[in-house]
Amino acid sequence: MNDFASYSKGKGETDRKETDWNKEAEAVVNAYRGKSEADLLRAIYARAVEGKRNGTLTNEQIDEFYRRFSPMLDAAKRKRLKKLVEELKRM
Repeated sequence: MNDFASYSKGKGETDRKETDWNKEAEAVVNAYRGKSEADLLRAIYARAVEGKRNGTLTNEQIDEFYRRFSPMLDAAKRKRLKKLVEELKRM
């Protein structure tokens, strides 16, 4: 995962085509294939904390990330991701 904020559209950017999004999501999935859920959550958290601290990640971008990825998860994982999102937004 190169940059947490890259999973949402930024100011001045046009909406990505859905096929581009699918390719990007697939690349992320492949990069973390075989790793634990904890490893993935740690990577998301670390990137988000870095972005929040340096001012390059907004709460709107975090919400967009959740909106994009949550449909790919089962209910339990979606709940854990939502908890992580809420924690990040309070930073």
